[in-house]
Amino acid sequence: MIRINENYLKLKASYLFSDIAKRVGAYTAANPDKPVIRLGIGDVTEPLAPSVLKAFHAGVDEMAVRATFKGYGPEQGYAFLREAIAAHDYAARGCPIAADEIFVSDGSKCDCGNIQEIFATEGLKLAIPDPVYPVYVDTNVMAGRTGTNLDGRYQCITYLDCTPANGYVPAIPSGASDLIYLCFPNNPTGAVATREQLAAWVAYAKANKALILFDSAYEAYIRDPKIPHSIYEIPGADEVAIEFRSFSKTAGFTGTRCAYTVVPKKLQAYDAAGNAHGVHALWNRRHTTKFNGVSYPVQKAAAAIYTPEGQAEVKAMTDFYLANAALIRKAMNDLGFSTVGGDNAPYIWVNTGTDSWAFFDKLLNEAQVVCTPGAGFGKCGEGHVRISAFNSRENVEKALVRIAAALKKA
Repeated sequence: MIRINENYLKLKASYLFSDIAKRVGAYTAANPDKPVIRLGIGDVTEPLAPSVLKAFHAGVDEMAVRATFKGYGPEQGYAFLREAIAAHDYAARGCPIAADEIFVSDGSKCDCGNIQEIFATEGLKLAIPDPVYPVYVDTNVMAGRTGTNLDGRYQCITYLDCTPANGYVPAIPSGASDLIYLCFPNNPTGAVATREQLAAWVAYAKANKALILFDSAYEAYIRDPKIPHSIYEIPGADEVAIEFRSFSKTAGFTGTRCAYTVVPKKLQAYDAAGNAHGVHALWNRRHTTKFNGVSYPVQKAAAAIYTPEGQAEVKAMTDFYLANAALIRKAMNDLGFSTVGGDNAPYIWVNTGTDSWAFFDKLLNEAQVVCTPGAGFGKCGEGHVRISAFNSRENVEKALVRIAAALKKA
């Protein structure tokens, strides 16, 4: 008799964005004459930059010539891309990261879920923020680490509450943890962590022989020079942290798929007897066993981001979305709501003080605007919604007019 992985039965009934899609689908089917503006899921809308597109085409053209055709490439990524990443994203900021510590992949979502395969499934103490990107929790549920869900929270997770009182940046827990998830600039709140706050987490991880999984997918939106772009800007972080980055929101690669994960060679984890093992070697084995690499043309396109032209284009694209975010934040503040994010992140976290799904339904039904209900990100997300800056300027402006009309009518 074939049996299922019963941990899947512990998952909440559905995935947040699937629930949103169902509600939006039902509304649009019933109201085909009312166009909906989507400021919910963080999918980009602007096309690939010219230098990226040029490199992409060049990579495809190479595949049409026998002399330059590429078959299987290195699973970890081509050297030209890994070296560009190491030089521009790390060495330029004084971070001690080498090219061979970088693993190119098809997305940070995949890597955040896959990385936990190399760690124990029993007895591991998890520390995960709330609210949080659902993938962090759900993949650990699938692996059997979390226990059962009681009143919206899993038994075996230490939840790091992110609230208005702490500026949505979690405090260090009083007890020990083994595997810690952090995301800055944060999804969903848009909050950022200071150098001092990250240094405290690095010290905590060292003291507890813990490991930090640091999601830095939105670092390209940081404009405050005092805010670190990488956890490796903190001395000693390369001994306790894995970092995830993505080209999706940085350069519009959501449909093109390219990201990378940094696993420093100094990182160690332990077996049941207390013997230390290099995490880099473990991840390399998992990565090369289960992944065949990102396509050559896509990696050529990603490398173009690091040219002078590409850097200017990426800055222009992220500036565009940040300008959208500033409009959204001001509009919601003018309506009397307190907000965070939108200055160093493409998300605006709005404290509505009301049921988040009810607020979602109000905007959908009365303004034809899609946001994301905070309750879908965790218990501390209740009373909030996330509004995304990823859309055209015209649509953002239209959406804000509609939102104002709907909320003032109430």
